[in-house]
Amino acid sequence: MSFERIMALEVSDDAIYQQYREHMTPILHSFGGKFGFDLKVSEVLKSKTNTAINRVFTIDFPSKDVMEAFFTDPAYLAVKDKYFNRSVASVTTISLHEK
Repeated sequence: MSFERIMALEVSDDAIYQQYREHMTPILHSFGGKFGFDLKVSEVLKSKTNTAINRVFTIDFPSKDVMEAFFTDPAYLAVKDKYFNRSVASVTTISLHEK
């Protein structure tokens, strides 16, 4: 069994966001995590929030505990602070669930 997180973002700077992805992916893999789907969205037909969305992706982990460890890892947090926070205007968690 694994744990999946479905996320929606409003990416405001594609170039910096790509740097974020390049730097965080090795850390993600070191925790046994991986991306499943990764979509650029051109039109949102319905949303539970008023936040804009232009990117949707799934991120998979071996367990919920591993996911939580990844998102609190100091190396990941440094990458997030340097790239993610400068390139993403909004974050929406669509779902967290076991697969």
